[in-house]
Formats: sequence, C-alpha cells, structure tokens
Amino acid sequence: MAYREKLKNASGFWLLRVLFLFYAFVAATTTAQQRQPQRHKNAYATMMYMGTPRDYEFYVATRVMIRSLVRLHVDADVVVIASLDVPLRWVQALEQEDGAKVVRVENLNNPYKDQANFDRRFKLTLNKLYAWNLVDYDRVVMLDSDNLFLEKTDELFQCGQFCAVFINPCIFHTGLFVLQPSETVFKDMIHELETGRENPDGADQGFIASYFPDLLDKPMFHPSLNGTKLDGHYRLPLGYQMDASYYYLRLRWSVPCGPNSVITFPGAPWLKPWYWWSWPVLPLGIEWHKHRLQTLGYSAEMTMVIIQAVIYLGMIAVTRLAKPNMPKLCYRRSDKSISIIQTGLKLVAVWSILASYIMPFFLVPSTLHPLLAWPLYFLGSFALSTIAINSFFLPILPVLAPWLMIFGSLLVMAYPWYSNGVVRALAVFFYAFCSAPIVWVSLTKVMSCLQVSLEREIFFPRLGESSPPSGFNKLY
Repeated sequence: MAYREKLKNASGFWLLRVLFLFYAFVAATTTAQQRQPQRHKNAYATMMYMGTPRDYEFYVATRVMIRSLVRLHVDADVVVIASLDVPLRWVQALEQEDGAKVVRVENLNNPYKDQANFDRRFKLTLNKLYAWNLVDYDRVVMLDSDNLFLEKTDELFQCGQFCAVFINPCIFHTGLFVLQPSETVFKDMIHELETGRENPDGADQGFIASYFPDLLDKPMFHPSLNGTKLDGHYRLPLGYQMDASYYYLRLRWSVPCGPNSVITFPGAPWLKPWYWWSWPVLPLGIEWHKHRLQTLGYSAEMTMVIIQAVIYLGMIAVTRLAKPNMPKLCYRRSDKSISIIQTGLKLVAVWSILASYIMPFFLVPSTLHPLLAWPLYFLGSFALSTIAINSFFLPILPVLAPWLMIFGSLLVMAYPWYSNGVVRALAVFFYAFCSAPIVWVSLTKVMSCLQVSLEREIFFPRLGESSPPSGFNKLY
C-alpha cells in the first residue's frame, strides 16, 4: 500500500509538472506573437540614400515624417527604402525607435547623369522606383521627406494602380503618389532606364512623368464609402499635396479640392522647413518644428547648443574684464610702411566685424528649433563683436547696428497678424528700405573712428614718445 501511494504521488507530481511546462510554453508563444509587429496590407514608403551635403538633415526630416505618421495611428506599415551605404546606426534608429521597416537596396545607376541640365543632387532619386518592388503590399503611398501630415490619409489606399497630384498645371508631382506594387512594372521600368527613356530632368520626377504621360486626362480620385479599391489611374486632389507657396500668398490655407491633409515644401533646398534660418522668412517652418518637438525632439543638438553658449558667454566675460589692447608698435616718423600697416589694420577690423556676423550662422546646428537657434546666433554674434570693439577701440552702437537691424527684421517677419502675404512682403521691404541708411551710417562711423584711432597713434606710438593712457579706448 505504501509503495502504491508513493507511486501515485510521484505520478501526480509529474502530471502537474507537465501541465505547468505546457502552460508556460503556450504563454511564451502568445507573448511572442503579440510582440511581433502587425503586418499590414498597405504601406507608406519613403527613401534614403547617401552622397549629398545634406544627408543628415534629410535623415532628421525622414524621422520626423515617420513619427508624424505613427502619431496619426495610420493603418499601414511605414517602410524606408534605404541604400546600402546608409549608416547602420541610422537604420537601427529607424527600426527600433521609429517603428519603420527598412528595406536595403543597391543604388540604381542613373543613365541621365551626363546630360546637360542634370542636377547632381538628384543622382540617386531613381531609387524611388524600388517602391514598385514592394510586392508584399496591395498599395503603397510613396513620399518625399519634405511632406508634413496634418491629417490621416489612409483613404489613399483605395486609389488605383497609379495616382498623383498636379501641383504644376501640366506635370504631376512625385513628392506623393499612390501605386500598386508590381514586379512586372518594376522590371519594365529598369528596362526603360537601360534603354534610355526620355527624361527631361534626369531625376525621378521626369522619368515617372514620362512613364505615365496620360495621367492629366484621367478622372479625379474620390474615395468610396465602403472602402473598395479602384482600378486604373487617377488624379489626386490638390489637398493631398498643398504646396507651401500657396500659403504664403494669403497666409492661410484655402485649397478647395480635397481634404487639406499634407503640406509639401518643394522649393529651394536651402529653405527647407527643418533649417532654422527658414523661419520666420517662411512662416510655415515653425509648423514643421512644432511637429518635430512633439515627436523626435531636439536632444541630439542640445549638447552642441550648451557648449556654444558657454563659449560665447566666456568670450563676453573675458573681453569685458580684460579689455585687451592691440600691441603697441613703435615706429619712426619717416617709416613709409606705416600707411600699409594702417590699411591692413582697417581691413582686419572690417573683416573681424563681418566674421562676427557670419561665423555664428554656420556654427549653429542647422536643424535646431528656430526659437533656440536665433538667440544662439545673436549671442555668438554679440560675443565676437565685443572682441572687435575692444581690440580696435570701436564704438559699440555702430558696430552692433546690423545686429539690431537683423533682430528687428525678424520681428517684422514674425508678426502674426498680417492680412495676407502681399502686405507682409511690403512691410519687410519698407523695413529694409528704412534700415539701409542706418547700416550705411553705422559703417561710415566705424571707419571714421578707426581712422581717428590710427591718427592719434593709439596703436603705433612713435619711438621715444609715451603711449596714450591705457584707459583711452572710448573716442565718442
């Protein structure tokens, strides 16, 4: 009996152990399935490649756009078509921090790179054709990184095999378009590249426009209420690609066709919205930075901002306390080279003042928020100006007159209550017209003060004569 009871207890123990292991296996499998990202039928896609002077800026812009899509809870995957030379740390950030799916590809050879009107910055934009090779998805919305999403646009996945917006009255824009992935179409496009299909600009815009030449004659896309996918080619309403230049005319959006969902910035590359100096020159820049502040943040730039601010404050403190003087060079009255030295000093003084306004501009991180970047620029310009003021015994106000004029121009451009863009442009022109004489008078004052300093022999006391008192550094 004891042996049977012992055997029974052992059997029960092993049964409980097997049941526990089975439960743990089921729980682990369920958790793993939950952790796997959900696969969607459609995708928003963009591309990234290297080889331009602005690779990092476009990387930041891509991340902001991705996070704005995720923030809108779009019912689609977000895919980045990245060339093989994109840094691994960028790829990991896109996948792990932003939730994007990265597809690594080889750069497509651009056969148009030697034609006369080719812009070198578009050399690798033909990588956009890889969007047709994303055959795991039913529909793909292909995007440039300079798009700013205001609303969810998942209804675009109902569109047909190809759909795009006509910003130009005759040529559609490839900054946003809808496509149905097809390996057949992709291979045909590659074949057309190899055989030299006509391409006006040598970039993706010209090639895709020539591949779908009859889109202008197609009907306008209207999403169905039941979500049915359409067949064929369609034009998209302008509300899906609102050119920022439309806003600057009236300082408000008034696009009548389609939902006002997406802003695009197709203008000059150095006035893209992520550059701090684009605001308040272009008012919509602050809108892009507001989206970045809410999604990606600015932690990557803050270390450099703090370092620069500390250096500038240290420069101001040192020049304020030390009040350095130029070395006293002794000369005889008959020394004919003194005029050359004086002319050289004038050039050094003028260049030092110019450098105090130019250098801080290029030292500020280019993708910093404008409300942080402009104060940092003014701090750096003021710090470097104080060196020129104390070194060459110059009056403060004339040297800082451009500093004050620049600050005033920002206030004029940032004024938020203009009735339209024309009134704003006239106000900026009037301010510039009134400021030009002030800057000219200030420059004349600086040059006359520098000439007086040289004539009174502050810098070059004659041999055998005593130098002026050390406190003589204010002429007016």
